[in-house]
Amino acid sequence: MPEEQDTAVKVAIAGAGGRLGAALARLYSLHYEVRAFTRPELDLAAPEQLRESLGNTAFDVLINCAAQTNVDRCETEQEEAFAINAIAPGVLADSCNARGARLIHISTDYVFDGGASQPYTEEDEAKPISVYGASKLAGEERVRAAGEQHVVARVSWVFGPDRPSFLDAIIKRAREEEQVEAIADKISTPTYTVDTADLLRPFLDSTTPGGVYHLTNEGACTWQEYGQWGLDCCRREGIPLRAEVVGPLALADMKNFIARRPVYTALSIAKYQQVTGRRPRSWRAAVAAYVRDHLAPRAEV
Repeated sequence: MPEEQDTAVKVAIAGAGGRLGAALARLYSLHYEVRAFTRPELDLAAPEQLRESLGNTAFDVLINCAAQTNVDRCETEQEEAFAINAIAPGVLADSCNARGARLIHISTDYVFDGGASQPYTEEDEAKPISVYGASKLAGEERVRAAGEQHVVARVSWVFGPDRPSFLDAIIKRAREEEQVEAIADKISTPTYTVDTADLLRPFLDSTTPGGVYHLTNEGACTWQEYGQWGLDCCRREGIPLRAEVVGPLALADMKNFIARRPVYTALSIAKYQQVTGRRPRSWRAAVAAYVRDHLAPRAEV
């Protein structure tokens, strides 16, 4: 896609109050005509409101970033989880079909059971072990059934400047406390919202094939490694820290978790590279850029 503003492309974004949706709305408004919906404006739990709001909106592409992402809440509020994560994406796809538009539906690595030892491909069988994962997989299936032009983009461990994430929390704790820890036996890949906005742009062109894509940064790490690299980047940028080492925690010791979490959910980005000719940068480079561009300028030194 061209870098200059292309107001001929109309992009609607559901979930613009979230971490990824807010980033897309902010960055895409520089290049496209954007209609960003927050939850009160487009509530995925209210199908009739979805149909009415979208019926009154002109768009070529709808990006659905909205979801119930509280993994433990999904276990206790299963009806809500399936209404938002499974049924609503089908409604969105139908609305797109009615106007000849493309849906880009954001999904998750939690559709996998975590039993792999190498990055999951799009062809690997999805076997979720939580209600959250099952509801997201059901949403994927409805989107795919609605038409091959639609896109399912799976992401994991999303971070970015528009809303705090694990990375922000661990850095904040390290600036205030002398000891911090993170889980050392759960592996996936961080996904930087700024990079995701750029990587999704080929799909705004309807000639790019639809289907399921894994769309993270490159590489894999544990929560502990992720947090440690964040602190290392802070130290490099001169951000003062009280704790400079992230200690290990075991996933089995997280007694407050209700839902089961998959242990290994790194995603292969080979298909994305093959189809688009683009290669996402490494998660380490993305974290370093985030700390340099967004955290360092605000840090008190």
